[in-house]
Amino acid sequence: MSLPKINPTQTKAWSALKTHFSEMKDVNMQDLFAGDTTRSKEFSIEWNDFYIDYSKNRITDTTKSLLIDLAKEVRLEEAIEAQFKGTKINETEDRAVLHTALRDFTEMKPEVKETLQRMKLFSEAVISGAWKGCTGKPITDVVNIGVGGSDLGPKMVTEALHFYKNHVNVHFVSNVDGDHVMETINDLNPETTLFIVVSKSFTTLETLTNANTIRNWFLEKHSEVAIEDHFVAVSTNTEAVLDFGIASKNIFPMWDWVGGRFSLWSAVGLSICCAVGYDNFEELLKGAHKMDTHFQSSVLDENIPVILAMLSIWNANFFEAESEAVIPYSEYLSKLVTYLQQAVMESNGKGTDRNGNKVDYTTGTIVWGDTGTNAQHAFFQLIHQGKRLIPVDFIAFKESLHGNKEHHRKLISNCFAQSESLLQGTFDKNIENPFRQFEGNKPSNTILIEKLTPHSLGSLLAMYEHKLFVQGVVWNIFSYDQWGVELGKTVAKNVMEAIKTKDYSLINNQSTKDLLSKVSK
Repeated sequence: MSLPKINPTQTKAWSALKTHFSEMKDVNMQDLFAGDTTRSKEFSIEWNDFYIDYSKNRITDTTKSLLIDLAKEVRLEEAIEAQFKGTKINETEDRAVLHTALRDFTEMKPEVKETLQRMKLFSEAVISGAWKGCTGKPITDVVNIGVGGSDLGPKMVTEALHFYKNHVNVHFVSNVDGDHVMETINDLNPETTLFIVVSKSFTTLETLTNANTIRNWFLEKHSEVAIEDHFVAVSTNTEAVLDFGIASKNIFPMWDWVGGRFSLWSAVGLSICCAVGYDNFEELLKGAHKMDTHFQSSVLDENIPVILAMLSIWNANFFEAESEAVIPYSEYLSKLVTYLQQAVMESNGKGTDRNGNKVDYTTGTIVWGDTGTNAQHAFFQLIHQGKRLIPVDFIAFKESLHGNKEHHRKLISNCFAQSESLLQGTFDKNIENPFRQFEGNKPSNTILIEKLTPHSLGSLLAMYEHKLFVQGVVWNIFSYDQWGVELGKTVAKNVMEAIKTKDYSLINNQSTKDLLSKVSK
């Protein structure tokens, strides 16, 4: 069973939505609220410690019904079943998409269970001081060397769960920028630092360049024998890892059924375990699995990822919204947007459908944002009064972690005030001052969560994973390949060779040749 291959624009539901849109495009949400005092209850979902309010969208019961009809007509339920069964739904790479299996403790794959046990023992040894460096000193610092999903996921989670951090300092090296590498390691003591090299293929340019630079830095003071005590790897390429000097007992597996941008739940999360402890990492997995179960078993019109995805399609394909802003009202989530940018834009930034045809409708959305209240003092002016329609996801927590109630009241007040202002707008009655007019009628969702815990963070991340999956199914695209990324890698190799040899025959564009001439002197 493969994914359905249905052009959404050729469905009855899409046609009905187009007709419905002509009736809705000029509707004011203010009027919808005025005419229905129960609207916020009708367009909200309570689930565990989540409350999703999507009432501030330009929708009615008819809109919701037609969007669900569209999901059914493109056979979304069949697609969900195919993913969870392990069908090779990533057809262009002939792979299953089973990151959900990494967090399913009810029917866990033996290889996953074994790897989690190894992660537990490894991280506990590092944290307790049982893992000693080559001179007998305990580890104080861990450096994760990766790029893309091998960096963004663990880095984001480590920052998000900083409240739960232990004494081990965790650092991240990703950019091939040498200054970035040196600034990270300059103040570290090689005797007490452990390096985790994360690369599925162990051939990724950025990761291997950085890993070799750090290896050489380490060998300035220690012998190659000492590498065994200071380097571990997460990879499938055992031979290349062994050639690097990393001991076989220090190699953690990856699997081809886990895409890089969905890999933080695997051994790629080793740095998370070191930062916050294995028990908290396991709670992260269990929170994600709880959202997996909700997504897999809930009816479509009460399914959080489905509702959020269909609203996004409504805004993107009918209201022509080009982007979505994600605004978490927690500084702990300062790296969430960057993480979601890769997850969403690398997955659904596609122009060819599952039938191999060029699409003539919008796919993918631009994801951007920052933490509140910082965002309010930066780009919210554009959202309030600019001419682009920008739907917003507000993410907030009922409780703060440090318990400063006065600060938290002000934080939450700002979050709710922004969603209220985007909806209601305000009109200055002074006709001579049109600059203070706000039309409102701007769509938003509010995701209110009890507290930022490893468990709730896992649920939140899984929610967005499933949302992008639903979007990809409806848009009839393959969400899990990344050929655009591969193109850049290929061209970069040619450019590097040209810089090295000063032979520009591999370069087609004159502009690029001129640029090369400037750095090759």
